[in-house]
Amino acid sequence: MSGSVMVFAPAPQLTVTIERRGEGQEIHLHPGGQGVWQARMIAALGVPVVLCAAFGGEVGRVLEPLIASEGITVRAVYGHSRNGAYVHDRRSGSRVDVAEVAGEPLSRHELDELYGRTLAEGLAADLCVLSGAAHPTVVPPDTFRRLAIDLGQNGRRVVADLSGEHLDAVLAGQPYMVRVSHEDLGVGTDIDSLMTSVCRLRAAGAKTVVVTRAQRPAVALIGDVIYEVITPSLEAADARGAGDSLTAGLAAALASGETGIEAVRCGAAAGALNVTRHGLGTGERSAVRQLRERVRLVPIGNAADQVRGASERPEIRTSTQDLAERIELP
Repeated sequence: MSGSVMVFAPAPQLTVTIERRGEGQEIHLHPGGQGVWQARMIAALGVPVVLCAAFGGEVGRVLEPLIASEGITVRAVYGHSRNGAYVHDRRSGSRVDVAEVAGEPLSRHELDELYGRTLAEGLAADLCVLSGAAHPTVVPPDTFRRLAIDLGQNGRRVVADLSGEHLDAVLAGQPYMVRVSHEDLGVGTDIDSLMTSVCRLRAAGAKTVVVTRAQRPAVALIGDVIYEVITPSLEAADARGAGDSLTAGLAAALASGETGIEAVRCGAAAGALNVTRHGLGTGERSAVRQLRERVRLVPIGNAADQVRGASERPEIRTSTQDLAERIELP
């Protein structure tokens, strides 16, 4: 793979994990947060990645070198707003939440500096990924709206992995691709609901849509065709983070000049591999390549037919703010 990716990860977290090893125990420190996990997988797939983020407080001073040590180029903005952190105890074999500290909302000056840094790096990259903070209050939705518009109007393709008001905001910039879970949309896992949802997200501004639904196959709208994304059956070690790895695979493939269909196959393979591992956003490039050959996209519908049918059915609302009201069906 080639190309380059900019990941907007406004407020990374420090993750502390306690694990048992033989008769003893060990403590692991890692950088975390959606954008960090995505950047880690993009780098693992052999695509150069730049991560734009804000760092502050004691946790921030620890985070930046940890991220850089993973082969990720960091473009840092320093300020007084502290990054978040959490502690998990896995000595019992399952995850126990011990403590979590939310990151602080970025100040106006920090946001302005981070925006400028992100815009500059995004314009220099082949693809831009906009990911959210662990706590939505850290960065206001309007920041994502402006970034999507400014990057898109200047010829950059944007992949967004957001939810709620932040997803609403980024749709105004007509992103190239949106990845969202069915839980975040507030819809069921049945095919009819998902087909309606991908079409409504298309009408709201997204050119390509991928909706994941936990362990069941994702649904993707590429061009005018709706697909069910069938991945190999694998035993899960930890299902958390599969969606972030999927987004990373999408971004890596698109940045390398691949088609939307091939990008979805790459993303699905990266997400499937991630569930077999305990580390989030991890996986070997060769293993993703092998799994990718086993991913199938099965056509299940046509977007135009789905929209015509939706105009004759009672409206299905999603949890994104006023999404249904902003979409005019024929």
